[in-house]
Order: sequence, then structure tokens, then C-alpha cells
Amino acid sequence: MKTICEKIFREYDIRGVVGPEITEDVALLIGKAFGSVVKEAGGLRVCVGRDGRLSSPALFEKLTQGLLSTGLTLIDVGIGPTPYTNFCARHLDTDAMMMVTGSHNPGDQNGFKMALFHKAFWGEQVRALKARIDEERFVQGGGTLTTQALQDAYVDYLVNDYETHYNQGRALTVAWDPGNGAGGDIVEALTKRLPGTHFVINAPIDGTFPAHHPDPTVAKNLVELQALVKEKNCDLGLAFDGDADRLGVVDGDGTILWGDEFMELFAKEVLAAKPGACIIADVKASETLFEAVRAMGGDALMWKTGHSLIKTKMYETGSPLAGELSGHIFFADRYFGFDDALYAGLRLLGICATNNQTLAEWNRARPKRFGTPEMRLPCVTKDRFDVVKEVAAFARQQGLTVDETDGVRVKNDHGWWLVRASNTQDLLVARAESLTPEGLDILVSTLQELLMPHGVAFDA
Repeated sequence: MKTICEKIFREYDIRGVVGPEITEDVALLIGKAFGSVVKEAGGLRVCVGRDGRLSSPALFEKLTQGLLSTGLTLIDVGIGPTPYTNFCARHLDTDAMMMVTGSHNPGDQNGFKMALFHKAFWGEQVRALKARIDEERFVQGGGTLTTQALQDAYVDYLVNDYETHYNQGRALTVAWDPGNGAGGDIVEALTKRLPGTHFVINAPIDGTFPAHHPDPTVAKNLVELQALVKEKNCDLGLAFDGDADRLGVVDGDGTILWGDEFMELFAKEVLAAKPGACIIADVKASETLFEAVRAMGGDALMWKTGHSLIKTKMYETGSPLAGELSGHIFFADRYFGFDDALYAGLRLLGICATNNQTLAEWNRARPKRFGTPEMRLPCVTKDRFDVVKEVAAFARQQGLTVDETDGVRVKNDHGWWLVRASNTQDLLVARAESLTPEGLDILVSTLQELLMPHGVAFDA
């Protein structure tokens, strides 16, 4: 019987530390397991890709060996961002997609993202791979592998959408920071074809991430982009995570806009074309976004955090747009419904190019609440899911208004606070929001009082 670390099988993908948890042998077994699932479901062709992490080539080689051993036909689309590989799966109409990527996680980590018949592969499907590996229930066969570079087709699709819908817009000056992640080559190709003036930093794909950690949800990772925006007098700046499915935005003032803020612009555009549509945002999103969607005549739906969970809910509801505080933006309006930060970035450029206001002017004028950023709190002395359950039980005992869509989100007279367990790291995620600074202080103090007894180091 094979042994493999159970905790790498997360809610919506597989992820862990390279060496102790993710090894070449593990990649081989995962390839055999997922390949068997695809074959048993009647699938034949799988699109495979990888990011630019130092561990990705070796893991990719073993992963493909495992997939080939089940008799599948593989199409290797090369190094690129996860949305590129998802696009290739659609473009080639393959039965499944598999991507070697550590996403926004630290450089010593890596993992695997999957889709089956163009739908998210998540939850029990992911965890069932572990049981299949333990029992060695693998399909046997001889597969084939071909390579097909589709970067040009992907760039063509993105640029054509921009030119079709925003060809009357003004020329923008834009700063770009791919963060040495897998989206670097695509960004450079896009900026050569888009109108306006473009400044690109940290474009070379480099798995050591020499400039900064590739996660635009952390403010310190946007400092270089903010400086470039101000130096070049840009209209805005765009940043991407390690596999370019998270979007970071800086306006012309150098102010960071988080995902639940620039989502308002996307919602306005989509609702103008599809009145009354369901717009989904995750539990970490600001109340301002939900109110804005309702004010524009949309159906605002709060849902669980996680790309697979969001995509599944979009499919269930027919939603044309969903987004997360973390900058994962999902367009089923004019696009395929998966999170593509490059596509979302171009949609934002188009909106800015055709608006009377600059992004900075719009941001200054919009209603504001006082909120914390997403706080990621290490939780190593106690199971993070147990902590959330205990916090939820306490809140209910106190008679508070509790929403347990994902973790626990509690409303009171001061605003709301949230605690949820990360599905990808040993962390608790917390956030709070209020109409006043004083109210925010009270909410943050409440979080501290609730979490510190559980051994959670709190640094808001």
C-alpha cells in the first residue's frame, strides 16, 4: 500500500511543501489516480501545463508519466499561468485539465489544480484521490504525449475581446507587475498589442521570485508597482500572483483597490448587459459590494471562498460574474467562467478607457467603510477548523447574528467580523469592517479576545 500525506488533499486542489509533502513519487501517484478517474469517466484527452517554480519541471515529468500510464492522450501546452492552461483545455476541447502550480503560495511549495469536463474538480473528488492511491486502484494503459504551444491563440483571444468591446476608449498608461510568475511572458505579449503606453516590471519567469513574493493580496508586494504608477504617472497598475489567477490593482493615486472594490466596476458593466443577474462574492467581501450590487438591480449572493467552490456555484445559479477579496475574478459573461486575472485585467482596462472618470477619481468618490485587510493568522497549536467551530458556537450562545456560509461571519451594531479556516494553509483568515474607525477598533478587539485563547498569534 502506498503512503501519502493526507493534508495535501485540500478542498479545491492539492498543495504542499516540496520535499516533505510533495515529491516526484507523489506527483506520479497523483497522475495515476487522476488519470484513472478521467478514464473511468469516459475521458480520453487531457491538457497539461505548469508554472515557473523551480520544482515544477520534475513534478510535471512524473505527473505526466502517471497520466500516460492510464492510457490517456496528453497535450502539453508548456509553461504558463493556470488560466492559460484552462483556456487551452477549452480551445482544444479536452476532457480534463491538470496544472502543476503552487499558485500564490511560497516558493518552497507546489501543487496541482484539476478540472474534469470543464467543471471544477474539488472537495470529495480531490480527497477520493487519496483513497485511490492508498488502494492502488489505477487504470492501466499506454498513453501518448504531444506538445502544442497556444500562447499566441490565448493572447489573440484576450486582445480580440478588448478590441471588440472597447475600441472607442481612450489610450491608457498602465504599469504591470507579473511578479516573476507564470504570467510574465503573456503580459509582455499583451502589452505589445494593446493601445496606450505600458511599463512592465518583474516579467521574466523566475521560480526564485527575486523581486517579491507573488501574491498581490499582500500590500507589501505591491510597493514596487505603486512606485512605478506614481513615477510614470500611470492611470493604473495591475499585478498578478504566481499563476496569474489573482489580480491586484493600484489606481493612479497609488492606492490599492482590493478585489471586492474593483468588483463593483465589473458588476456595473455586467448588470448593464444582464439586468437582475446574480453576482457572487465570497464571505470576505465588503458589505459595500453587496449593497452596490443590490442598488444596481442585481441579485447579490455571498458564497464560500475558493476557486472551485465559486465556479461550481456560478454553474448552479447561472451567474455571469463572481469575485473574491483575494482578486480571483470569474467571468462567464463573454468568457468561460474560470478565474483569469489577465482577462479580468483587460476588462478593467476597457472599463477605465471608456469611463468619464479615471479609476482614481471613481475610487475617491465611492462610499467607504473602514475595514481590515485579509488577516492570515498562523494556527499551529490547534486544528484550525475546530477553532472556527468553537468561535461559531460561542457567537450563537451570545445571541449574535451568525452566518456560517464559510467559517463564521457575525454582524452586530458596529459592523461585521469574520473568522474562517484556510483551505490551503495552516492559517485562520480573519477580517472586520465598520462604518467608523472606532467601530472597527471594537471589532478587532473582539477578534483578538476570541482567538488568542486558542493560541492564535494575532497581529492586526
